[in-house]
Amino acid sequence: MATATLTPAQVRRRSLQSGTIGAIVEWYEYTVYGIAAALVFGHLFFPQLSPGVGQIVSLASFGVGFLARPIGAFVAGHLGDRVGRKSTLILTFSIMTVATAAIGLLPTYDQIGVAAPLLLCLLRLAQGFAVGGEWGGAAIVAVENAPRGRRGYFGSWPQIGVSAGLLLGTAAVAFSSWISGDAFDNWGWRLPFLLSILLASVGFIIRLRATESPAFLAQKALMDEENEQRKAPATILFQHHRRPLLVAVFARFAEAGNYYLFTTFILSYVTTDLGVPKSHGLIASMIGAASNIIMIPVFGALSDRIGRVRTFLLGGTLIVLTVWPVFALVGTGQLWGIVVGMVIFLALGHALVYAPLPALYCEMFPTQVRYSGISIGYQAASVFLASFTPALAGALVIWADGSLWMVILFAIVTTLVAMVAVSFAPDRRDRDLDDLDDLDGAAAGKESSAASGSTTTDH
Repeated sequence: MATATLTPAQVRRRSLQSGTIGAIVEWYEYTVYGIAAALVFGHLFFPQLSPGVGQIVSLASFGVGFLARPIGAFVAGHLGDRVGRKSTLILTFSIMTVATAAIGLLPTYDQIGVAAPLLLCLLRLAQGFAVGGEWGGAAIVAVENAPRGRRGYFGSWPQIGVSAGLLLGTAAVAFSSWISGDAFDNWGWRLPFLLSILLASVGFIIRLRATESPAFLAQKALMDEENEQRKAPATILFQHHRRPLLVAVFARFAEAGNYYLFTTFILSYVTTDLGVPKSHGLIASMIGAASNIIMIPVFGALSDRIGRVRTFLLGGTLIVLTVWPVFALVGTGQLWGIVVGMVIFLALGHALVYAPLPALYCEMFPTQVRYSGISIGYQAASVFLASFTPALAGALVIWADGSLWMVILFAIVTTLVAMVAVSFAPDRRDRDLDDLDDLDGAAAGKESSAASGSTTTDH
């Protein structure tokens, strides 16, 4: 069916499928690495270190990918705002899939020595680069094609990609562990990485069928008609949209690091520190992820009714109030306790703060810098928090003689920071995105006038 003959409903459906399915596949690939880092990479790629140190270094290798996320955000943001959302998403998808499959074929330390961990980190950087441009594009294609009044709901669907990827990735590792048995450390761990090739083929077909964002096409046509010498999107972003960019960065403090506390660090903690079977952590992760998938669209729709900020603040409050009970449940070492703790965090607190983010971000930036603003703001927080949070949490537990109180304090403080930042975000859910372009253009004009005077005003 030609693009010109598609109805608005068909365009929305294809865009939603593109953002959601692509995010699921990419986050499956990302999750598989995180689980492997928690379970086997320590002794496969860092055997020269003591078990405790090797485990921390293995978790730190998970964080290495986050260092490349801002670079991916800058590159993908530039391409997404200049060339197009669709082609940029296909590029990031390709890089992620190739890197993940290569990890599944990578020799270990016993086979090629120090080259093994070096290549592992290099491929992890490639994964991080790809994810750096993925989230912003997936969120934009969903929100820009959504009808006014439903942007929160539409934007929440790509958000389930993280937990759906977690669910699929965890299930793939659990299945591989089951079929390989004692040979999991030898070859079974490779299967989930190689399975990504099959999943990616589905994602490619869906992304190729998607259409370009109407908001981007209209903006591009306007710029081409005016034939003006355009500045780089990142330059415009930092000159005229610093305040929303800061809000975008700090908004993620409630979920960026905390998410990886419960999906990566907990797997390592219950297995290494509590001595429970690895299956306990994997089962709890899958159940928690399933509950998160169910609740995210619900809370996305809620943000359309009560606003993005109120939805976010409700979630932040729940995280602060429940983080100690949740860790207490996990600390029992019982399967039921670990499962209940995961569900409380992922289905309530995390889902409430994570669901409204795409619509909140899109409503803060005009079309010409939206991809850049969303990607850079989102991924900058990943470097600050999510990158080495699992390794930091492991170190804090050792420093506190096995106690979790430092980890709990970390989660509370970062969540409070995010709540303060989001309270400054504007409520624009009742405005069309085209109106937001005019609003931000006027604001940029006022700032340029102020900058030319004796006083410079920060936006």
